[in-house]
Amino acid sequence: MTDSQKIDAYISKHSVWSEKLSKLRAIFNETELLEEVKWGAPAYTLNGKIIVGMAAFKNHMGIWFHQGVFLKDRANKLINAQEEKTKALRQWRFVQNDTVEESLVREYVREAIENSLAGKELKPTRKSLSVGPFLKKELQNDAELNRAFKSLTPGKQREYADHINEAKRDATKQSRLEKIIPMIKEGIGLHDKYKNC
Repeated sequence: MTDSQKIDAYISKHSVWSEKLSKLRAIFNETELLEEVKWGAPAYTLNGKIIVGMAAFKNHMGIWFHQGVFLKDRANKLINAQEEKTKALRQWRFVQNDTVEESLVREYVREAIENSLAGKELKPTRKSLSVGPFLKKELQNDAELNRAFKSLTPGKQREYADHINEAKRDATKQSRLEKIIPMIKEGIGLHDKYKNC
């Protein structure tokens, strides 16, 4: 199935939002952006970088500007959905009765493209790897697991370590550890199933 067909299916699956999604898709496709699917949702890229994406949920849908922090946002449409975590990404949300202001969307997308071409980019700062005591003990006791863990990318290692460390109760940490051991040994990342959509 091509990316275009996947996006057709994505839009038809979200029937409540299909009109707005189709309208946005048409606007994005007027530009030089390449239509792709990233993390199971429509994304529009330029020179390998995601400029804008869209996604639908139960109570809202939205446009994601991946370097939206650089947009002027004259119409005050953009929000940072995760204030403590998100640095560059900005969302423009729509609820059921909102209108897609096509000329305004075009203006924002054009500015996002121009910013990308000008090299404006806020690169994520990488967290250092903090292997907590639960995972550390298991890695010391299981040579096969230790080898498999070390062969994972630094990002996948962090995902696993954070997944265990973020649990509040020791019982939850132990349960999470038991579930991820086979995945680590297979070389699978914690979130790979979402990335291959």
